[in-house]
Amino acid sequence: MDLIRILCAILLPPLGVFLQVGIGKDFWINIVLTLLGYIPGIVHAIWVIART
Repeated sequence: MDLIRILCAILLPPLGVFLQVGIGKDFWINIVLTLLGYIPGIVHAIWVIART
């Protein structure tokens, strides 16, 4: 299941975070990071998935 989440995190970072933790602080942080730059959103999403 983590492989699917990581693929989602690469294609659409907020989706990967949502699948891991739901709508919460990390989800909103990831949306802001993705809007500011796609790469920071990917890095944050993979970090959230690997951390949990």
